[in-house]
Amino acid sequence: MILCCISVLGFAQGTGLVTGHIMDKKQRLSLPGATLKLSPGNHYTVSDQQGKFEFLNVPAGQYTLEVTYIGYEKISQEVTVTSGKNQAVELGLDAGGIAGKEVLIVGDRLRGQAKALNQQKNNPNVTNVVSADQIGRFPDGNIGDAIKRIPGVTMQNDQGEARNIIIRGLAPQLNSVTLNGDRIPSAEGDNRNVQMDLIPSDMIQTIELSKTLTPDMDADAIGGSVNLVTRAAPNGPRVSATLSTGYNPIREKPIYNGALVLGNRFFNKKLGAVLSASYNNNDYGSDNIEPVWAKDDFGNVYTEELGIRQYYVQRIRRSISGALDYRFNPNNVIYLNAIYNWRDDRENRYAQGYNDIEPEYDADDNITGYTGSLSKENKGGIGGNRGKNRRLETQRLQNYSLRGDHLLNSKLDLNWSATYSAGSEKAAHERYIEYEAEDVPLTLNLANPRRPMVSAPGITDADYEFNSVTENNDFTRESELGLKLNLRFPLSVIPQQKGRMRVGARLRLKDKKRDNNFFEYEPITEFETLDKMPRVFWDGHNFQPGKQYVPGSFIAPDFLGGLDLNNPALFNKEADPSEYLAENYKAKETITAGYIRWDQDITSKLSFIAGVRFENTSTEYEGNVVEDEENLTGQRTIKNDYLNVLPGITFKFNATENLVLRLAATTSIARPNYYDLAPYVSSVADDEELSAGNPNLKAAYATNFDFMAEQYFKSVGILSGGVFYKNIKDFIYTYSDQQYSTAKFAADYPTLNNPIPDGDTWAYKQARNGNKVKVYGFEVALQRQLDFLPGFAKGFGIYVNYTYTKSEADGVYNGDGEKRIGVTLPGTAPHMFNASLSYENKFFTARISGNYAASYLDELGGSDFEDRFYDRQFFLDANASVKLTQNLRVFGEANNLTNQPLRYFQGIRERTMQEEFYRPRYNFGFKFDL
Repeated sequence: MILCCISVLGFAQGTGLVTGHIMDKKQRLSLPGATLKLSPGNHYTVSDQQGKFEFLNVPAGQYTLEVTYIGYEKISQEVTVTSGKNQAVELGLDAGGIAGKEVLIVGDRLRGQAKALNQQKNNPNVTNVVSADQIGRFPDGNIGDAIKRIPGVTMQNDQGEARNIIIRGLAPQLNSVTLNGDRIPSAEGDNRNVQMDLIPSDMIQTIELSKTLTPDMDADAIGGSVNLVTRAAPNGPRVSATLSTGYNPIREKPIYNGALVLGNRFFNKKLGAVLSASYNNNDYGSDNIEPVWAKDDFGNVYTEELGIRQYYVQRIRRSISGALDYRFNPNNVIYLNAIYNWRDDRENRYAQGYNDIEPEYDADDNITGYTGSLSKENKGGIGGNRGKNRRLETQRLQNYSLRGDHLLNSKLDLNWSATYSAGSEKAAHERYIEYEAEDVPLTLNLANPRRPMVSAPGITDADYEFNSVTENNDFTRESELGLKLNLRFPLSVIPQQKGRMRVGARLRLKDKKRDNNFFEYEPITEFETLDKMPRVFWDGHNFQPGKQYVPGSFIAPDFLGGLDLNNPALFNKEADPSEYLAENYKAKETITAGYIRWDQDITSKLSFIAGVRFENTSTEYEGNVVEDEENLTGQRTIKNDYLNVLPGITFKFNATENLVLRLAATTSIARPNYYDLAPYVSSVADDEELSAGNPNLKAAYATNFDFMAEQYFKSVGILSGGVFYKNIKDFIYTYSDQQYSTAKFAADYPTLNNPIPDGDTWAYKQARNGNKVKVYGFEVALQRQLDFLPGFAKGFGIYVNYTYTKSEADGVYNGDGEKRIGVTLPGTAPHMFNASLSYENKFFTARISGNYAASYLDELGGSDFEDRFYDRQFFLDANASVKLTQNLRVFGEANNLTNQPLRYFQGIRERTMQEEFYRPRYNFGFKFDL
């Protein structure tokens, strides 16, 4: 790299630079993705996220600078390039068009759509881009709900909010999420998933989904990489405020929302600053049933467990971010970005359980009845202003970055960054109290397996006796320090055609740990039966799965929260290591990377990007060795080191000014989940079960092929279609061996005490690498203003996309050690569909939106009977706004009008495993923009 710099510096004579900035003339907002050309000659470039652009290695002389932007008028300006000098230019574009077939844009929000499409059009790889204004066109409170509108994306929900992202049918652990180009740490303890419901949508300026990678991008994204771009400093004064409230019918509670953006430039526009803040308070909940199905030796299928649950959940999101940039001169700019997200999640849960259900048989092996145990369990937390007698789980995500862009001369630019980010999740004083009635005759009604019913005739609260009260404290934290350096300089092997070489290096230092504990408390004075305790009654009224479920009485949450558990005069306290010893671990990862990327134009229409990325991963994991669930016999520390070589090539063909074809052959990886790598070993003698981490897991390695065609409309729209194919080696699945013997353990763990008695065989589970999986499919999308319609109808617009995905996995084994045939990759949703109809004029906007995903395999069981599936889902949302003044709007939103539940089924669709309802929610308020 140093030699390249020296050689380039030696050839910098006789050429100059042209740099500048592109913005909306009226709103003074930067325009990313603008196409800029210098004539004569083949000089062109594209503006970046801040609207900045630069031309390197321009021979001295007179030129015409031309700027084109979908949805804006073309402009041109004369510029003079002087040897060794930087000619700085600032240009403002007018929205709309007045010539040819261009159509005047009506309504401010189409400008945001134009920004997104211009970036997507000029990106070298296959991407989808959504701007902040487009996010505002949908009623989405968090980034996860906004992302699910993108072609090829579906989301897994948690408490009615989109949390885990699935891209082109590939599970969350096969995708990546970055913030301004840097990885976001995971706040979850066992995986690398980023909680997309943690970040409010109004804190993000642009969402970029890269479905193919270039060599300068982090390689750990087989499905795709989502980059969240925060707001940059504006070009002038910026004030924006949102204030709204809403209603949650499921718990009849209000919603409170607020957001504020302040920005300006100072000191002769050298210093730019922007501050953003967001607040969301949502008090709601869910209604839930969770059956577990079993099959006896005679082929009878029955419910062996049934949980009936009611959740009361309050989520409060607070987010604040700031961005500074300082322009020393046209050649040197530094940036400072920071964002801090803090979410409190409070929860009470009332759970009626029918457990350990077993059939009773007559002499002919016919089922004559069932017996089991009953439980009534409360989840809660301590009292006070923070706990409020609810379980309090706090997630925090923070990111700080310092970056610099430097033009060293007319042939060399350099950029660098230093980033620190951390994510944590803490659940303090999470309490459970359970009452139980054992060996109870039960009646099962399985006529409708979607809603199985279990009852215990004659059982009253007086039959429930105290079983346990517990408290746990869970803590997970992940941090990452990142450093990047990139150099770019002209290098072309084809005369009169543009060529650029990029080289760079990357360092990522990751640190993760999970530190949980769990305590049981025995009251000194014995608790009485349930009928004599402080109670609340739940009659099942308005319970979404059906009023036939009547759970009855539970311990009052303020009683549970008020217990002085750590007072030795009231309770005997005892740790329960079986609940946490095997889960705790520490992990360190050091990822060093380097790349070479060569961009070369073959003709004025055809170009390619070729290159290779090298990523070396060094890991050090420490896990616990646990015998019989609770006996810590030692720690295992395992180190590993591996190198991935990742070549790729991408072609782009501009068939016409607005028709773009892309073809890519790329490679990417997905590192194993943290807990799967932790070298723990846990044995449970009573159940004859053994589970273990696998520090020898390999990262899944994918070879990807993509073709995409995109037709852009001048009236702000796109018609696109493409196909994709992925061959993934060493994909990871859960291996199960029901005949794991003493000899096998001795061979696998020669330095550990063998917990399996001679002659016995136990059940054994471990994450392992499969052979390979093939994933393929296609996607089509249409986004178009119907401006060709007459009069009033010009304001209508449509947005539709469909993605088909299919997968075939090889090397998956069932509980008997037999190879399973015809298995799909978990997380592969075969059909995904989005559709919306909008209307917009100068004063009014409205949109109705639908989102559909077909059912798919979520988790492999020991057999097809035990496989868990995520059921199909369809969401219908609507929103509208009216412009009261030039700067003030009033808006209304409605989410989940279909009352779509989260539903899992076991083996076949008729057998419900979980069904959780949230009901619709409504929001309305005011938005001020200056």
